[in-house]
Amino acid sequence: MTSAPWLPDAGMAEAGAGRHVIEQVTVPGGVRHIGDMHGDGKAGDGETPVHAVEIEDFDIDCTAVTNEAWSSFVEATGHVTEAERFGYSAVFHLALAADPGDVISRAARTPWWLGVRGADWRHPGGRHSSLEGLSDHPVVHVSWNDAVAYCEWAGRRLPTEAEWEVASRGGLPDARYPWGDERPVGEGVGAWPCNIWQGSFPDINTRDDGWLATAPVRSYRPNGYGLWQTVGNVWEWCADWFDPGYYARSPRLRPRGPASGSAKVLRGGSYLCHDSYCNRYRNAARSANTPDSSVGNAGFRTASLPVA
Repeated sequence: MTSAPWLPDAGMAEAGAGRHVIEQVTVPGGVRHIGDMHGDGKAGDGETPVHAVEIEDFDIDCTAVTNEAWSSFVEATGHVTEAERFGYSAVFHLALAADPGDVISRAARTPWWLGVRGADWRHPGGRHSSLEGLSDHPVVHVSWNDAVAYCEWAGRRLPTEAEWEVASRGGLPDARYPWGDERPVGEGVGAWPCNIWQGSFPDINTRDDGWLATAPVRSYRPNGYGLWQTVGNVWEWCADWFDPGYYARSPRLRPRGPASGSAKVLRGGSYLCHDSYCNRYRNAARSANTPDSSVGNAGFRTASLPVA
């Protein structure tokens, strides 16, 4: 198989052997259907039409890449994230841990997002935050470009969007969520199936699931393939460029997304999802951001390189 723009060079797999410590599971290949089968999505997200894709077996991380794993990468390479180079990143207002003067912007349409000077992967809430107690939480404030740099070091790659959705479904071909079709409800920590918002968004989070922001990557329960938290917790970068019209022309065999674009696909929703605002904590849900963007609720997991 020839190398493609969304893949590191195949020789990177051997070079990266032993560097990537996240446990793997194998997702069986075959023909699967992806897309919104329940009418839940918004037209602009391009979750339809439902269509068949054919993929090969591949290994994918059981969990999102953790702060501990990311720290090993940075220690080995000296990588500086784009948030660190830009000097700021986006922080949810209730997670802010910074001086008032560190808030340099507020998103007009989503004023709960703040541009915070000094926010980065080491300081997820701003300069007064740290990674203490967060080693097993997903790394955040990493851009798509940062995630690709990790993959190149580790001999891995980002999953394609089609692979990600097949993996998230966990062998339940028509399910809305990794666990089935039942909407998440719970009473108290341990009763919720995923890390999403409880309460009145965006100002009151009752934390019924125990978390305001990220949770440890092995919280809740894995899906049928053994993947933890593909929905909720953090959005996950995929390899593909985003195009809301792509599904109408997607090839059946190993789809890899459009050849170009301005934004990269994000999947899975995050700890901020709530039915009143963002119901994208579903298998079929799609979002996107520019490849140099970083926020406090987006990370990634990696996949194995194809066999040549």
